[in-house]
Amino acid sequence: MKKFFSNALVVLLLAIGLGAWIALPWVGVLAVAVAIALWLAFTRGGRLALAATRIGIASLPQRWGASSVIVVGIAGVVGVLVAMLAMGEGFQATLDSTGDDTTAIVLRGGSQAETNSVITRDQVPLLGTLPGVAHDPQGRALLSPELSQVVNLVSRSDGTDVNAQFRGVGDMAWMVHDKVRITQGRAFKPGLREIVVGEGARTQFRDMEVGKTLTLGNQTWAVVGVFASGDAHDSELWTDAQTLATTYQRGAYQSISVRTEGAPGFERFKAAVAADPRLKLDVETTRDYYRKQGGGLNTLISILGKVIGTIMAIGAVFGALNTMYAAVATRAREIATMRAIGFRGLPVVTAVMLETMLLALLGGLLGCAVAWLVFNGYSVSTIGSNFSAVVFKFHVSPELLWSGLKWALGIGLVGGLFPALRAARLPITTALRET
Repeated sequence: MKKFFSNALVVLLLAIGLGAWIALPWVGVLAVAVAIALWLAFTRGGRLALAATRIGIASLPQRWGASSVIVVGIAGVVGVLVAMLAMGEGFQATLDSTGDDTTAIVLRGGSQAETNSVITRDQVPLLGTLPGVAHDPQGRALLSPELSQVVNLVSRSDGTDVNAQFRGVGDMAWMVHDKVRITQGRAFKPGLREIVVGEGARTQFRDMEVGKTLTLGNQTWAVVGVFASGDAHDSELWTDAQTLATTYQRGAYQSISVRTEGAPGFERFKAAVAADPRLKLDVETTRDYYRKQGGGLNTLISILGKVIGTIMAIGAVFGALNTMYAAVATRAREIATMRAIGFRGLPVVTAVMLETMLLALLGGLLGCAVAWLVFNGYSVSTIGSNFSAVVFKFHVSPELLWSGLKWALGIGLVGGLFPALRAARLPITTALRET
């Protein structure tokens, strides 16, 4: 029982140490690396550890089959972990880039998203008269009453039905959403069943090319243009709000996008809406709104990625343990000879640990390279808060690659520790008698 609790305590301490290592900022990692380098370079024990490490590395080609288990196992862990986190980061980055701090989105009071918001038509002209609203050269208020309809489209990749967002926008939408640019064809004409599609929607769904026709709401729509915005709107189909309302028999709007006179204008507009008893509406910047829409899913993806990565990391640790135990067993006479000629326990432990960390580093670099080459910029879609597809790209950032390398080194640290301690405790006389 005492041995069981002792082993459990060691495992707990290793888990805590691994968690602390993963959370360590780059400055802390650099400090640890510098301290180890100084010890290796300027102490007798460090120089002996380097000499022992060179001997172990020189024998790696003879054990490359077993050593490759560590490299490939850790590469798999790092590749999967970085890819999962890159998916969440790419999704959140797409939503974070949607909107800005000078464009307001107006929803019914208490609504969390457009899907459960209703704004009556008589409230639209009232909003256009409030302070803080920007105007065009002709004096018209820059606001766009909008509707959102979820429609079924056919996936380009596998032919399955996918939900997509069909957005109806007002006449001033192109000035309110000033990131949106027509890249092919032309804009739709108000009053006609014409559609412009986002670049993301065009790549993910069938029949999105200019000149194609779609049947939506039992009506035929013509695709007349393609637009790019570089954000979540790239996943949408746009048309005239009044035409969409007529097709789907909608008598009210769901949201109103308002271009304000800068950040001070937004604050004036928000305060004016709150002060008007006729308007029981909520106002926030479009940047804040879309950022919140992706928060839950991004957190879920991040947690899922770390859980999967942890499970795979445990498997990689056992693989490293088996490989390094075997390496220590095959090198028993070599290690015993080094100890007999003056190598103490600490240099031997350090040598085995450095060898394992080197293999772990190779695995980490391989996993990061695979994740970067295969997934960075890879376009996919997922279900957003409005139950429609949001097209985004995986974003393999330097921060994620750095995190992947730390995971690799942490796995190598844990996987090499016990074999290293066994090598240091190996009885010299027993090891020398082994054949």
